[in-house]
Amino acid sequence: MAQLYLIRHGQASFGSQNYDQLSELGAQQALQLGKWWAERDMGIQRIVTGALHRHQQTAVACVAGLRGQEPSQIETGSWHTDAGFNEYHHHEVLARHVREFDDPAVVKQFLMSKPDAGRAFQDIFSAAIARWMSGQFDAEYTETWHAFQHRCVQAFQNQLALHDGAKNIAIFTSGGTIAAICQYVLGIPDAKFSELNWSLVNSGVTRIHVQPERDRLPRRLALAYLNNFSHLEILNNPKCITYV
Repeated sequence: MAQLYLIRHGQASFGSQNYDQLSELGAQQALQLGKWWAERDMGIQRIVTGALHRHQQTAVACVAGLRGQEPSQIETGSWHTDAGFNEYHHHEVLARHVREFDDPAVVKQFLMSKPDAGRAFQDIFSAAIARWMSGQFDAEYTETWHAFQHRCVQAFQNQLALHDGAKNIAIFTSGGTIAAICQYVLGIPDAKFSELNWSLVNSGVTRIHVQPERDRLPRRLALAYLNNFSHLEILNNPKCITYV
């Protein structure tokens, strides 16, 4: 039985001009995951990343922790890269709903404007997601909701189709991608996508069991756990647990 581990990237640089870059904390979160795996003799036979910089940075930091090496020593030549695991265009989705938020500086200013701005922003973003998912404005988006769903599931299926003997497969990706794959595995309705997406912690791990085809029975997928961030909880520091 193979195990697929879907790892959300570490904390990125939300509110900056370049979100696709791990913060210092994000790199530490990924390193901590690798150390957590090392303590449990976790072996990874296949490493997969999306094409985004934060995915690859998270993978490098995590593997460095797992192997007890410096990130600069990590060789990535044998890793798989698949843009199918990239996040949806969250900046575009938000900006189509609130035009002023096309400027990251405006978003940052909004978040600093009042103590409860984070919750207000979450409500705005959820409305932006609902607009995107409605299908009524597809022409305004680079990638439609259904195209995004299909892309994520196809990338996931492509990994299932490989026959390299790998038993533990680590896929470093984004929250929206993980939520879309969990939708596919569990049959979760679209209405629950945002709720699931918002709950995913940076560097959190979702594990899926893959039971191969046998005796004419089809391949079976089972969610073993969702959004595990025990590697952060043991630090006993709530500031290490982030969602963006």
